[in-house]
Amino acid sequence: MYEERIYRGFSRPSDLVCYEVRVKETDLFCCTQGDHRGYIEERVIAYRHQLEEYIRFRSAFLESLDPIDPDPLAPRIVHAMIEASRTLGVGPMACVAGAVAEFVGRDVAPRTEEYIIENGGDIFLRTGKERTVLVYAKDSPYSGRLAIKLKPDDAAYGVCTSSGTVGPSLSFGKADAVCVLARSALFADGLATRIGNVVKRPEDVQAAIDVGRGYKGVIGILIVLGETLGAWGDLELMNV
Repeated sequence: MYEERIYRGFSRPSDLVCYEVRVKETDLFCCTQGDHRGYIEERVIAYRHQLEEYIRFRSAFLESLDPIDPDPLAPRIVHAMIEASRTLGVGPMACVAGAVAEFVGRDVAPRTEEYIIENGGDIFLRTGKERTVLVYAKDSPYSGRLAIKLKPDDAAYGVCTSSGTVGPSLSFGKADAVCVLARSALFADGLATRIGNVVKRPEDVQAAIDVGRGYKGVIGILIVLGETLGAWGDLELMNV
């Protein structure tokens, strides 16, 4: 549990109310205008129930590392995960952390103009001011010293990270951090996994970026592997 909290990308912004929402294994860090933790907890419970019940009905949704067949009768969050994973060529659960963050963010959006919903290093946010996301990359010299700067925008951002050296998520690669900036956290989460699977040595970084840049809706990509750094897109990096 401790290591997971190390790589949370946001400190507590002073202009928002920040709090944690925990339901079973789901552990969200939320910042909103006003305290909406009760409502967010209700939404997390609802989405967890939909996911858990679907897994009981269809175990392949949980277990498959490859895309599974679509299901038009699935709950919205499940349907979105299946569709995104089919586009990316990964299993549906590669999108789960980003999916929960995004669906909770969409739900709370009418109640707060700005919000940050972070779920295990995957973030969905809408911001009216410039904010930064700190990059945690295990033992890389860039870890904790590099951040992604986000501009104010009426549209939400998804900022998701996959790692072969940090945290519990499954990755077949060895990157210390693969960060994807997109408009959808659900999609960015799955894409970070897809890109991360390619990175096993420094020579793979460019090929991995080429894989990611081919998808529509991607704003930027950052890859950290030890002392090797690769970046692409409309991505503003800063030293911290």
